[in-house]
Amino acid sequence: MAIKNFSRQALVVCMLALGAVHSAWAVEPFTIKDIRVEGLQRVEPGTVFGSIPVKVGDTYGDEKGAASIRALFGLGLFKDVRIDVKGDVVVVVVEERPTIAEVDFVGTKEFDKDVLKKALREIGLMDGRPYDKALVDRAEQELKRQYINRSMYAAEVMTTVTPIERNRVNLSFSVVEGESAKIGEIRIVGNKAFSEKTLKGLMDQDEGTWLSWYTKSNRYSRAKLNGDLETLRSHYLSQGYLEFKVTSTQVAISPNKQDISITINVSEGEKFTVSKISLQGNYLGKDDEFKALVSIQAGAPYNADKVAQTTKAFTDHFGDFGYAFARVEAVPTIDRSNNLVELTLQAEPSRRVYVRRINVAGNDRTRDEVIRREFRQMEAAWYDGDKIRASRSRVDRLGFFKDVSLDTQEVAGSPDQVDLTVNVEEKPTGSISLGAGLSSGEGFGLTFGFKQDNAFGTGSSLGLEVNTSKYNRTLVISTTDPYFTEDGVSRTFDLYQRTSRPYTDVDSYSVETMGVGIRFGIPIAEADTIFLGLGYDKTAINQGTYLPDVYSNFIGEFGQTAYALPITLGWARDTRDSALVPSRGRVMRVNGEWSVGGDLRYARATTQFQQFYPISKKTTAAFNFELAAGASTNSNSYPVFKNYYSGGLGSVRGFEQGSLTTAAQRAAYGSTAGLATGGAKKITLNAEILSPFPGGGNDRTLRWYGFWDIGGIYGADEGINAGDMRSSVGLGISWISPVGPLRLAFAKPIRQFENDKIQTMQFQIGTSF
Repeated sequence: MAIKNFSRQALVVCMLALGAVHSAWAVEPFTIKDIRVEGLQRVEPGTVFGSIPVKVGDTYGDEKGAASIRALFGLGLFKDVRIDVKGDVVVVVVEERPTIAEVDFVGTKEFDKDVLKKALREIGLMDGRPYDKALVDRAEQELKRQYINRSMYAAEVMTTVTPIERNRVNLSFSVVEGESAKIGEIRIVGNKAFSEKTLKGLMDQDEGTWLSWYTKSNRYSRAKLNGDLETLRSHYLSQGYLEFKVTSTQVAISPNKQDISITINVSEGEKFTVSKISLQGNYLGKDDEFKALVSIQAGAPYNADKVAQTTKAFTDHFGDFGYAFARVEAVPTIDRSNNLVELTLQAEPSRRVYVRRINVAGNDRTRDEVIRREFRQMEAAWYDGDKIRASRSRVDRLGFFKDVSLDTQEVAGSPDQVDLTVNVEEKPTGSISLGAGLSSGEGFGLTFGFKQDNAFGTGSSLGLEVNTSKYNRTLVISTTDPYFTEDGVSRTFDLYQRTSRPYTDVDSYSVETMGVGIRFGIPIAEADTIFLGLGYDKTAINQGTYLPDVYSNFIGEFGQTAYALPITLGWARDTRDSALVPSRGRVMRVNGEWSVGGDLRYARATTQFQQFYPISKKTTAAFNFELAAGASTNSNSYPVFKNYYSGGLGSVRGFEQGSLTTAAQRAAYGSTAGLATGGAKKITLNAEILSPFPGGGNDRTLRWYGFWDIGGIYGADEGINAGDMRSSVGLGISWISPVGPLRLAFAKPIRQFENDKIQTMQFQIGTSF
């Protein structure tokens, strides 16, 4: 259609040009005294005068007339152009193309309108541009292509052009989307070593499950199919099938454009064993260092993953010495008669280079300095692969970006220089946390939190936490400047108010705590940070009905209001591969608090250890251990409101949040359900197995998990006794939702005590364990 329109337009231009030439032949050449333009509405006269190859004082002839018409048509602004000669005056008469006033879409449910407008802008169709039928036809094809990319082959697009005042038109693209084409069958032909079910389980695309409405895994995509073919190839090569090939792929669509059948033909070849590994080339005299990096084993089946791991380790190690363009290749020598392969690792370090300039790209919101200050590779310094990898990891751990990549470019004319470009893809850095629990005692309790980790693109964070429970109300405001000093010392301010009113009676007692704190984070190593802080606490116990003995005793010892001046000290290390969906690595934290002034003198400390193990490509085992203890540092008692609490999400699931009691509390309350006032010691152990949700394919954002929790709470004078621990087991769902990671847990206590407060279903957004 677009070709036909272009041909007609070209024919019209030629005929008009010939007409102009014929008209010019009827006029003897003359000197132009004046040039006038008629028919303009929005186009500036200067555009016409600047485009035609004649001006006042020139000699006008047939060639210049034809050239003028061609030049004006070439602008794309006019649908008709002619030149009249009146004496020695040249009159250019034009008819402007209508201008597109508005582009709208009707019936588009699959796409946001802004996405479609952006796609049309890329081909030149947008508001304010001249209307061109050929361009509109091209726009229709582009819209269909967008739908085909989402397996909607039956989509139809129709265009309505509505003329409006001032020679403008409105364009409306009406779309009948139809149903998405679904993959009805996937067949793998030629496989012998692995079953078809096993191979199909490795693919992201499938024939549809009960969860396909969410994962869209049964929607055909050529890009996804190519990825699945690479996954199959990688699987075979990692299992020793060195000569595996995908010989052909057939994709068939049904006549109604609703069903797709995929057939993948493979040739497995033979399974090969590595007979020998040798090194060739220039290894900078450090052959032993490079040999230590070899992860391939002689006598083991050929494994392409380990070959790639080894060559990458070699390349990275060359980069540690400044050789950014080192070439490492694993050359196989195949003995097909014995199914053996000998690998020769050939290396050429090329030349040593230094970094001339570091560029930052893609940060529309985040300031350059926020990214640059995380870099350990400096400009004008020798290229250091280890520092560059550390720099990329530090930028990624900021949590401000979906993707962080580094490109190395040679500097033209300077073979010993390179430029580094940090490419980042920003993501929303504001997060909302929401937690709730339903119990017969407290009813529905809600916690809410807001945090902006990259406020105004500065890298600083601002947080707000609110608890709206009718028994416990909390307001916490905090802000952190991660680079309070140029060398990376962070500063955090905290302001908080917490009110606990365990009973709804107007005259019941309540406990109110207000405080402010400041702490600094001091990096002592690449992955280690220590924290120092100082705080001020004021706690008031407002007497009323139902006042527990522990609070009465506190008032008798310290009075209704008590003050504390705590110093905090901590250390943290985080080596997880992902903060949201970790599969390997660990987290270690130690935090201490020591009150050195005020009415209260005490010390308390918490240590936490988390470990993540990849059981398989899809399944992860996670373990959490937390131990906390506090004690008085003078002859007075340990303050009751500095107690630790246990129960609920983050500790022992299946029990109401913070409801676990000590042995002494249970003995004091007897057969009645007493108030949980925490304990001076706490221990928690959690174990989880996480795997993609059934029907979710390889989607790691939606997973189910099984868990086993153990935990206990103890008084200041009690020892940690395993017999006083509660325990629970259960199943849960973990979902990386648009507002943050959500966890839903269904727990069943397997060890509990009389009058424990049970809460079998709990959920929270923004937590782990």
